[in-house]
Amino acid sequence: MAEPRHLIRVSVIVPVYNGEVDISELAPCLLAQTVPADQVEYLLVDNNSSDRTAELLQDWQRAAAAQGIRWQSLSEPDIQSSYAARNRGIHLAQGEFLVFTDADCRPEPKWLENLITPFSDSTVGLVAGEILARSSHGWLEEFSERRGTLNQRFTIAHEYLPYGQTANLAIRRQALLGVGLFRPYLTTGGDADLCWRIQQHHPWRIVLAENAVIRHRHRATLKDLASQWRRYGRSNRYLHELHGVPLRRNLSRREIVHQLGRWILKELPKTSLQLVQGKAAPVDLISPLLDLYCVRARAAGQRDAQLPDAARQIEPFEGRSEYV
Repeated sequence: MAEPRHLIRVSVIVPVYNGEVDISELAPCLLAQTVPADQVEYLLVDNNSSDRTAELLQDWQRAAAAQGIRWQSLSEPDIQSSYAARNRGIHLAQGEFLVFTDADCRPEPKWLENLITPFSDSTVGLVAGEILARSSHGWLEEFSERRGTLNQRFTIAHEYLPYGQTANLAIRRQALLGVGLFRPYLTTGGDADLCWRIQQHHPWRIVLAENAVIRHRHRATLKDLASQWRRYGRSNRYLHELHGVPLRRNLSRREIVHQLGRWILKELPKTSLQLVQGKAAPVDLISPLLDLYCVRARAAGQRDAQLPDAARQIEPFEGRSEYV
């Protein structure tokens, strides 16, 4: 017999695409959470993977059941979008609080407990947890960690409205009423879009829970780093089209030449001396170049992106009276 819905406080929703490698590390992190098992459910949504994701999700569902933990292995085969997969989970979720993370994230044991604690304040509708780096194995990963690329303090301080990234975000179910779900055909920027729509519809507060930590691995190759920053550029363009937020200003050729000259003539000699003195790391020598590399990639993504008409669609949401 199914447990009464009101006992399930938290629904954790994870979209998975070709997550064969990640699932074996993510699942134990989820099953080790300190929130009592009778208050939480895990919904992992296979987004049309071509590897063994579906099979492994079923294996972990059986392992969770053996521990008395609710785990549903779902599927979203029609729309190739992590937001469509999250919507699939939301429609079947029973919890009062909807929590999101990604397959390549590694939650710490008290992540979930600390993430939902701020909801004790009835004015809080959204909670962003902290995203820290997993162990770095290369200079590119170290660069991104030093720059705080995924740190939620930047999204919380966004000049338009604060938001949290879906790698570590919790939403009060009631906050979705009248707002709708993620735009299912949007491929990036959907977390900001939903957080902003919620705040525009009702004065829900969003807070940062710094002690609700997940670990995320940074990009390890220049190709992947450029892809990440081009996606940021596409997100800028999409959010500009949807919300009117300003586009990021591109650097002129003159500004790029000036920054390169400053690096060669001033920053490189200074950092080299600091390196010899043990006051800097090797990656600091080229960090200004990597900054330019990322900015150029973001500019290219912003310039080339075109928001598809379908991405304007908002999936409707039917709330349940027991949470209102």
